Amino acid sequence: MNIQLTIIKIEGYGPWTLVLGSDREAKLQMLQAKIYHDLQYLFSKYNCLVFSNRFDEYFVITNTLSLEDHVSVRKEISIKHPNLCISFTIGIGKTPLDANIQAYQIRRNEKFLVKNFQIYGEINNISESPSLNDNKVKILHIDINDSSGFGNHLSPYETTIKVMKSYVLLMDKFLKKDSLTFFLGGDNFMIIAADLLEKDEISKLLNSISDELDIKFNCGIGFGRTSRESAKNATEALDSIRKLSKKGQIIPIYEIK
Repeated sequence: MNIQLTIIKIEGYGPWTLVLGSDREAKLQMLQAKIYHDLQYLFSKYNCLVFSNRFDEYFVITNTLSLEDHVSVRKEISIKHPNLCISFTIGIGKTPLDANIQAYQIRRNEKFLVKNFQIYGEINNISESPSLNDNKVKILHIDINDSSGFGNHLSPYETTIKVMKSYVLLMDKFLKKDSLTFFLGGDNFMIIAADLLEKDEISKLLNSISDELDIKFNCGIGFGRTSRESAKNATEALDSIRKLSKKGQIIPIYEIK
């Protein structure tokens, strides 16, 4: 399996924020939210899902997207935000982590595909061949089981700490399996998973975190040709766990292919 990953970055963001003066934080938070909204909207039209890595950086699984598709999105985001410099770096790897590392190396070496739009990559990485288009993306949609119950003994802020501890451990343990974890909000996470990461191994990883933090996870596993299709199937699998639970069937991991 190959994963095509596009890393989007707001360039020169730190120095640019300084020109806004000290009373800038509200403006920056609104701008960051708007950029994320616009990127999610534009890429969703290509059946891709955008994950926020940091507020100035975003990850998109772009299997099936050509260089021309990237240019089209890049043009549209420039129209919406003409005063910002935004770069795209495209990498391909056997696993999500490999694709991330390759994109990082391409960017460090300043390998441009379309310089005037700051799109980085290697020409043999922007493949429209069936070998890339027919690959399946594997996504895990995870939530903390009954996190609302934390409110019986934890304040809202203490609950957030528990959720963030879960996030850090998910990131750490799944990174060792060449997979990338992202926080969605609430008590939900999505993991762009390596193809060879099997259901039993996922269960062991989640159980190890459960034992450490005294929480339980539900995990839906989905596959799809695009990241949006895969995320949809993973969410459907997670919803199936909840439906089965109401019928008294406890199945913490459910898979939809």
